[in-house]
Amino acid sequence: MHFDVLLYPGFDELDALAPWEILSGLAETLPAQHSAALVTLEGTSPVTASHGAVITPHAALAERPDVLVVPGGGWSARDGSPGAWATAQEGSVPAAVAERHARGTVVASVCTGAMVVAATGLLAGRPATTHHSALADLEAAGAELVPGARVIDDGDLVSAGGVTSGLDLGLWLLERFVGPQVALLAERELEYERRGTVWRRA
Repeated sequence: MHFDVLLYPGFDELDALAPWEILSGLAETLPAQHSAALVTLEGTSPVTASHGAVITPHAALAERPDVLVVPGGGWSARDGSPGAWATAQEGSVPAAVAERHARGTVVASVCTGAMVVAATGLLAGRPATTHHSALADLEAAGAELVPGARVIDDGDLVSAGGVTSGLDLGLWLLERFVGPQVALLAERELEYERRGTVWRRA
């Protein structure tokens, strides 16, 4: 499997790098079977994140990754400064996400990355979650909220709550696609105990 974590100006560092560390660890352990990359629409130009870290991505977004992770960050800044709100308004990232989803990519979001995904229209009528500060906006975008769920897996669309839930998302993706024993080994390596509830459609 190939996993892409999509970066854009103003993304939250932990939103992206928490699942990235987990997925890249899988790729390092089983390189013949799995790969992972930090990507942008443009390629390898450095991107400045919300807290000032400058990250150089590995590549441009693949045409059809198996899983695409969309981080959040900066949703509350409605002044046009870099972040999820500006990215959702600008439109090129949501369009690229929608194109990959149409080709069969599973789209996963962390925190207000759900609002970038919501800008595609994909979450209308679908269960989803985001950072608590953006839940009303997510519901207004047509998503169905699931109270108490930290990760929501609705098949082709997966979402996680705020910031640190990116760890839980990454570990859930390992469990779903590789198996619970691999996820448990990653959990032990990270010295992190998963939190909250994973909601999955029966």
